[in-house]
Amino acid sequence: MSTTADPVAQGVNSPVVDVVAKTTTTVANAIAKTVAVISSTVSTSSTTGATSTIPTSSSSTPTTSTTFAYTPTPTPIQSTSPSLEDGAEKLSVKDLSQALQHFGIVDYLVFIAMLAVCAVIGFYFGFIEKKQKKQKLPGKDGGGAAGVEERRGSEALDYLVGGRQMKVFPVALSLVASFVSGISLLGTSTEIYVYGTQYAFILVTLAISGAISWYIFLPVFCNLQLTSTYEYFQLRYGAGIRNLGSVLFIVGTMVWLPVALYVPAITYNQVTGTGIHVITPIVCTICTFYTCVGGLKAVVWTDVIQSFVMFGSILAVCIKGTFDVGGLGVVLQRNEEGGRLNTPEWTWDPTVRLSMLSVILGGTLHKIQSSDVNQVSIQRFLSLPSYEHAKRCMLVFTVLLIFLLSCCSYMGLVSYAVYHDCDPISTKLAAAVDQLPSLLMMRTLGSLPGLPGLFVSGVFSAALSSLSTGLNSLACVITQDIVRPLLKKPMTERQTAFWLRAIVVVCGLCCLGMVNVVEKLGQVVPLATSTAAVSMGPLLGIYCMGVGLPWVKGKSVLLGSVVSFLVLSWICIKAQLGQMHGEIRYPKLPVSVDGCDYDFDNQTVHEAIHEYRPSERNIYHLSFFWYTALGGFICTVVSVLAGFVFGWEDLNKMDPALITPCMRRFLPNKNYEAVNMQDLFKRKDEIESQKAS
Repeated sequence: MSTTADPVAQGVNSPVVDVVAKTTTTVANAIAKTVAVISSTVSTSSTTGATSTIPTSSSSTPTTSTTFAYTPTPTPIQSTSPSLEDGAEKLSVKDLSQALQHFGIVDYLVFIAMLAVCAVIGFYFGFIEKKQKKQKLPGKDGGGAAGVEERRGSEALDYLVGGRQMKVFPVALSLVASFVSGISLLGTSTEIYVYGTQYAFILVTLAISGAISWYIFLPVFCNLQLTSTYEYFQLRYGAGIRNLGSVLFIVGTMVWLPVALYVPAITYNQVTGTGIHVITPIVCTICTFYTCVGGLKAVVWTDVIQSFVMFGSILAVCIKGTFDVGGLGVVLQRNEEGGRLNTPEWTWDPTVRLSMLSVILGGTLHKIQSSDVNQVSIQRFLSLPSYEHAKRCMLVFTVLLIFLLSCCSYMGLVSYAVYHDCDPISTKLAAAVDQLPSLLMMRTLGSLPGLPGLFVSGVFSAALSSLSTGLNSLACVITQDIVRPLLKKPMTERQTAFWLRAIVVVCGLCCLGMVNVVEKLGQVVPLATSTAAVSMGPLLGIYCMGVGLPWVKGKSVLLGSVVSFLVLSWICIKAQLGQMHGEIRYPKLPVSVDGCDYDFDNQTVHEAIHEYRPSERNIYHLSFFWYTALGGFICTVVSVLAGFVFGWEDLNKMDPALITPCMRRFLPNKNYEAVNMQDLFKRKDEIESQKAS
């Protein structure tokens, strides 16, 4: 990702009102020419040799275009294709980018409405619902059923896990919104456009990882009913592993969240021309507000609204884009001719960017850690009343996630069908590869009032959900794993409320400040990716050994985690530096600019298309899907080997509740009974009532 100013930002210096109401002659002419560009390209295209015809649904009249002549020596900024109209001056890349900004008053209203609804939801759960709940409690003496209800509705429990009374479908939608960030919405379609449908095979891994998490991990965490998953690390291994896991999560999340907020801001900048420093403070402030005052309930219900906005925006682009190019058959035909309908390579070579083994095996292990077994997801599963509800939630979450990523993948196919003969990445019409989806949106939906606003709202909804979820989980981990162990006595309800909200506000302000760093230092983006990879690998190993290898001790796991972290850090940092310096270049599928009807720099296009060469592969070319799997493998192997030095756990002292049910057969026989979760809660309430009385 590049953080240099794009053509839109350079060409628009007026405020938002001027962007909406600008009616100068220059822009009017540019828009008129743009309409001619879009109508001529959408209705008919030509790419057979120098002159050919392609049927479309809107017109049967063929048009002709002449191919561009490339030379290895620098050439002036020009193209040899004929003009759209006799005597009409063709638009430059910069003018066309500016003219595509069709963000009107209705679009702004749609975007503002989305933010307003999120703020209202936070206000409701932070003030109105909380006040109603207090009025329903008949007594506050701490005795009897009322006292039990009040304790179960304590500040931390209500703020972090919604009192464990959340519903399945809203939580499933919240999980989808949390794990599909703006980067995923924009990056998935771009991945398909550049490399083909190889990446779409991760849809298979989503089902596999969901089944594994359902069977192996959910029974353990739902039975323990812990607020922070790193409390499990202390129960299983000791305080050292708990502190390590907490620090890895905090650092990784704090580096990732500003990037997740920055990427949609780039889209908003390209679509509207509004500066990044204008929109990010507004969005971040609103998100911090409703997360701070409303807790998990506000986060979940705003995620529900944002999920519908995301689904609606993606579906609108896919449906309208398919209709514009002539239907599903044309989309598939053009992608097949362009080599986009491909599969991962069948090879054992781990340096191949996407092989079938890396996608299925590596992708499954990556999705287990990133989407199913971490603080963010487990915290939401524990907001449900029982294990049965958690299983249903996992099923709904997996289905919805597969559907949304399928739509994102199809949007990549639509992108290639639209730009099959005029690649905007090579011509720099898209200043960065991640701006391709927003460029497609402005082309397909720009003339329909409200739909560009819906798309931008969808991208920002993904960012808001990721940001709010991260802030809520950070408040949970910092309070439960960092602050409480340092205090000599338990916090009161008032102190807990203060710490939780103060952490959200401070972290939100830090994310806002780090957005400026992301904008100025492009290296921060790959650094965030590397940080996520090097933290998820060791954590995957810690989780897996915790529930599946009961004889491994905490000291062994600590050594394995450190070794895994150092090895992954070295590989990831070297790989990211290689990509930034152009030393690591992966093979790309061919593109064309033969059908472009605007001026661009021929030399730049020639270098991008004809002089690009993949680099020779080495260990630093390791597929990104292998990072998490490699980290987990190194952590596990080193920990097991260290067991011969530090010794093994005494299985007679091992609590069976800390081990996954399928591995409890290896524990010594103990007299314990399986208890239904609802019965367990009833027993706990009875014990608490007896103690209180």
